[in-house]
Amino acid sequence: MDWSHYRFRSLWALPAPPAAVYDVLAQAEDYPRWWPQVREVNRIDDTSGVITIRSVLPYAMTFTAREVRRDRAAGVLEIAMSGDLDGWARWTLSPRGGGTLARYDQVVDVNKPLLRRFAVPGRPVFRANHWLMMRSGRRGLMAYLEAV
Repeated sequence: MDWSHYRFRSLWALPAPPAAVYDVLAQAEDYPRWWPQVREVNRIDDTSGVITIRSVLPYAMTFTAREVRRDRAAGVLEIAMSGDLDGWARWTLSPRGGGTLARYDQVVDVNKPLLRRFAVPGRPVFRANHWLMMRSGRRGLMAYLEAV
């Protein structure tokens, strides 16, 4: 097993229609406005940018995100990542009741040397750190959607 390889899935029930959620998620440069752990997003061009994230643990991760799929009709946004993280992440949105079920899938290999060094003993802590980041992101997005 590669202890630096991770698969994550988060499901967010949101009280807004899929089109409204899609519009917010499609604007990656605005993530720092509503997701505290997304510290910085700097666009390189129309389909890529450099993102810096930091959750509870005292380390930041920086990676280049490149748009792979942007399909409004299907409710799918997908990126490829390279840098401290190599892999991909995808939002898939579907109607649920009067709102949206946002599914976030991510498959990555961690390249940051410090995290690789502590891959085995740190794995439960790194997974918890990710869970806390996703919980905060959901809360932030819900508040942001209510304000717009």
